[in-house]
Amino acid sequence: MCVAAVACSSSAKPSSTTATTGAAATPAAGTCAFTPDSSPTGGHAPGLPPAAPGRTSGTETVTLVLSQGVVTFRVDDAKTPCTAASFRFLAGKGFFDSTRCHRLTTEGIFVLQCGDPTGTGTGGPGYTIPDENLAGATYPAGTVAMANTGAPHTGGSQFFLVYAASPLPPQYTPFGSVTSGLAVLQGIAKAGENDSNGPGDGAPKQPVVIRTFRVAATS
Repeated sequence: MCVAAVACSSSAKPSSTTATTGAAATPAAGTCAFTPDSSPTGGHAPGLPPAAPGRTSGTETVTLVLSQGVVTFRVDDAKTPCTAASFRFLAGKGFFDSTRCHRLTTEGIFVLQCGDPTGTGTGGPGYTIPDENLAGATYPAGTVAMANTGAPHTGGSQFFLVYAASPLPPQYTPFGSVTSGLAVLQGIAKAGENDSNGPGDGAPKQPVVIRTFRVAATS
């Protein structure tokens, strides 16, 4: 996906190259438009989350155990109920466990991108989710947001963690805020990337693996 994905690397945006429909269906009131697509799932076949998000208030904490350390972030279910529901669903299936964070950007924007089960920038969960919480969105250090293909409603499972303030347009659903472990992300960034997508953009030189991804309600 571009935060865009490898396809968007020349403009240094968080992105993915996942094949998508490019638009979300109009959902019934109180439901989410999870739309099947052809993204490679790396052998995972999670299916579609329930259309009803389940939680539309309160917060949840994601504990992301990386090979370099632990990062936790808080998700606001009221602001991003569909995004939260998708991550809750995928985490419950172990979708992210043992996957690689495939992209680190150290020039222009400052993000670590993860969530692709294939580790290539092309994979996803086999569906897209609707954009949320974009009005006035900014991306300060500690933001966790969705990658996409550059078109509306093309997020899937790829997400990025912002380790330093990044000047991005409000096109990437911000759904989380790091509560601990920002230094872990900054250490990964300090180790650098391999410039495979261009200067300052490529795979982390220090391989980054998500060992476990867990979601727990906090309120």
